[in-house]
Amino acid sequence: MAEKLHEEKTARHLDRLSEALDSGTQHRVRQLLGNLSGAEVGDLLESLPITKRLAVWEMTDPELDGDILVEVNDEVRATLIRDTSPEDLVDDVLDLDIDDLAEILDDLPDAVISKVLRSLDRQDRERLAQVLAYPEDSAGGLMDPDVLTIRPDVSLDVVLRYLRVRGELPEVFDRLFVVDRQGRYLGSLKLADLLTQEPSDRVEVHMDKSAIIIPVEMPENQVAMEFEHHDLVTAPVIDEQNHLLGMITVDDVVDVIRDEAEHSVLTMAGLDEED
Repeated sequence: MAEKLHEEKTARHLDRLSEALDSGTQHRVRQLLGNLSGAEVGDLLESLPITKRLAVWEMTDPELDGDILVEVNDEVRATLIRDTSPEDLVDDVLDLDIDDLAEILDDLPDAVISKVLRSLDRQDRERLAQVLAYPEDSAGGLMDPDVLTIRPDVSLDVVLRYLRVRGELPEVFDRLFVVDRQGRYLGSLKLADLLTQEPSDRVEVHMDKSAIIIPVEMPENQVAMEFEHHDLVTAPVIDEQNHLLGMITVDDVVDVIRDEAEHSVLTMAGLDEED
């Protein structure tokens, strides 16, 4: 049902966008695009013929361009990259999360990759290298290494103050991960418990030790099954020594499910992504 509603919504947007493009009303096109997310614009670009696709790409909000490049399929991404200057590409991708940047890095021209890597600080370069060290279709390739961690022996009040000082939080965020001093995963603290339990309680009192964990080498289709079967929003990724390496969020898994479904449909129809 959700997939059908999504398709119907995309079709409505596509009809309105095509009508505005055919009438030559750029203001109307920009207005329509301004109300859409990067993922929604990506869906539309995949549905448009290449001439209209490039025309729309020229009118998208530059702040969404990086997200759009992550969302579209490989063939469409290649056409958008070819139509974008190296300078603009660098600006488009520098604000992406590390896991999203890793996903499209190899598709960028070599000169752009060099500039992007030089623009990252040391910590982000190390995080990027960590993600790239694993196969793209594994948990390691999906994970975001920028993860919030806390110790078991601090109070909930200390955690709340830490979050306030930190300010910016992940977009998808339902729990904090608890680690020891060596970075080994111990469990997780649900956001609901953090907000509702006594501030003086220690983290270890409310730590969930039974939450699903994802081995870093797990194939992405199995990761998707774990998220589906256990209704996960986030999950920690660990190595063989139980060190916390990062986390996977449900939005990453939705992309995996969508890509697999699209590939299956296209294969049965004897088509490639561009067709």
